[in-house]
Amino acid sequence: MAFNYDKYLRTDKLPTLWCWGCGDGVILKAVIRAMDTLGWDSKDVCIVSGIGCSGRFSSYINCNTVHTTHGRAIAYATGIKLANPTKNVIVITGDGDGLAIGGNHTIHGCRRNIGLNHILINNFIYGLTNSQTSPTTPKGFWTATANKGNIDPNFDACKLAIAAGATFVGRENVINSDRLVKLFVKGFEHDGYSFFDIFSNCHVNLGRKNKMAQATDMLKWIDGMCVNKIKFDKLTKEEQVGKFPVGVLHEDSSHIEYTKAYAKVIDAYQENTAINFKDIV
Repeated sequence: MAFNYDKYLRTDKLPTLWCWGCGDGVILKAVIRAMDTLGWDSKDVCIVSGIGCSGRFSSYINCNTVHTTHGRAIAYATGIKLANPTKNVIVITGDGDGLAIGGNHTIHGCRRNIGLNHILINNFIYGLTNSQTSPTTPKGFWTATANKGNIDPNFDACKLAIAAGATFVGRENVINSDRLVKLFVKGFEHDGYSFFDIFSNCHVNLGRKNKMAQATDMLKWIDGMCVNKIKFDKLTKEEQVGKFPVGVLHEDSSHIEYTKAYAKVIDAYQENTAINFKDIV
């Protein structure tokens, strides 16, 4: 049975401005399917996005939306969640937006374990601003700022998020939308900072300059890097080189979510009592 996306979309803003074959549309549909699966009312959802191709995300979903400045989406979303702790806040960033200029905000969002759902659309390049090297661009790839080939080491965004304190971390790609929806549902249900590293294709500003001119070419390259976490864990260290595990990579429900800890601070001031720090570990 066909799914009715129209009730979740600002249809007057369609078609999208994304390039043909871009994975951003797959992620948009997966977010909508996850919201519908969880029975979320659009009035109780806020989508926050920054600058870049991913920044257009907030233009298309028909709920509360904020299109913010470059690298500051997590900062805006933190304020929104603190003021509205019962609402569901979804943050969309790109790899440049979320790991370069906004990398510090991502780290501290993870550290606080605030209840944000951070979807990082990882297409390995600054797509919108014409192909500059990003923190996830593979070594050797041509970019506008490294036209002899990128020499920078790149981030594993999931390892970074886990090390910084995110209590739910998962990775998927845009090739299997059903798996993507399931990952979003599981992460959206988690009470804490949920971080999603989603591999997507930018065949226009990365692929065609690196012998992957068609969307399908870049998707085959992405698929070749991704290995189910169970299978990945069975590989030797040598076999793991150049591969990335997909699925739920980390989940920990033992730490209090930040707005709940903050509520105890408010109570302590209002009642002029001390905070029991054993309650906010």
